[in-house]
Amino acid sequence: MKPFTLIYYVLSVVLYLVALPLLIYLLFKQKYKESVPARFFLFKNPSFKSEDGIWFHVCSLGEAKALKPILELVKERDIKITTVTHTGQTEAKKYDAEVRYLPYEMLLPFWIKKQRLLVVLEAEFWYMLFATAKARGTKVILLNARISDKSVKKYLQFAWFYKRLLANVEVIYAQSEVDKNRFLALGAKNIEVIGNIKLAGKIIKTKEYTKPKQECIVAGSTHESEEESVLKSYVEYKKQVDAKLIIVPRHPERFESVYTLMKSYADKNSLTLSKFSQTQNFETDLILVDAMGELNNMYAISDIAIVGGAFREDVGGHNPLEPAFFGCKIITGKHFHDQKELFKYVHHVQYVEPDEIHKALLASKDLPASMVEEKINLEPIINKILEQ
Repeated sequence: MKPFTLIYYVLSVVLYLVALPLLIYLLFKQKYKESVPARFFLFKNPSFKSEDGIWFHVCSLGEAKALKPILELVKERDIKITTVTHTGQTEAKKYDAEVRYLPYEMLLPFWIKKQRLLVVLEAEFWYMLFATAKARGTKVILLNARISDKSVKKYLQFAWFYKRLLANVEVIYAQSEVDKNRFLALGAKNIEVIGNIKLAGKIIKTKEYTKPKQECIVAGSTHESEEESVLKSYVEYKKQVDAKLIIVPRHPERFESVYTLMKSYADKNSLTLSKFSQTQNFETDLILVDAMGELNNMYAISDIAIVGGAFREDVGGHNPLEPAFFGCKIITGKHFHDQKELFKYVHHVQYVEPDEIHKALLASKDLPASMVEEKINLEPIINKILEQ
């Protein structure tokens, strides 16, 4: 082990020991009951069964979904996938692949087996992952790589570290010229701009629902505090327009708390409320979609989509391609830094502060539906990767 790698590894062990009480506490949290034991204690998380496969690493749900068009181009290969979050794991298990949680860095030297390629999506930069994979003889490739506006200053402050990390990478396929220049500033080499691979994804609905007669608003992929802003705006909007509001929280562990919040608004404003899992219809004013995999189906019957994740600076926005594909008029927040490249291709979007959602809803009447301008052909890119 190289001196720098050894020092880094020792620090990762120290951090693990310091964080151990917190990790034990998280074991009892519903959100982490599967991922923490798997990632930090290797519980039901063994090494991959075979070697010499193609290993994809993603963080969470969005990146796991983005794998679909890629995996369709490598069907005959031995595919392995690792994720960080539970939602990413659930999505990854839909594919014909060996799926695992990515262990904490301290455990990686004992866990990783040689694979032909390790393809890491977006901004999953783990030093021990890259260094250990390369030491095992695995070629490391970054795909759909990005460095967000919010993060770039921090990366540049630690450029000495990222230069060592990126030295383990064979080639970087970046989302934009801006990202390419940021990687160059960190000392990276062999960078090619390909656009955002999410533009290649096939957007489909899994079920056919009848669109309500009233105007239909869906608040999709919402986070804590965003639902309250949407509900306040909807209550005011409802006084002027006969409309329904469907809320689809980003994380399933929040279903009950969001329902409690919606019930308080329903009771105070004489609105009807239902859980979609219980009714499977849209007869009430407020509907909580408390089931996974339904978001596209909701976009398909909606007139207006309020895309969550961008009303909070610490989230960075969510994918606008799906509501645009179904012709929704899109409203989102101003903190969409993690999805900036995708929003570049979506037209007629209203970017507002949380307290401006009501005005945006009223303005939607006179605006055209959102639309996606561009697609990307993944096949030549994947062929290049397979030639590595």
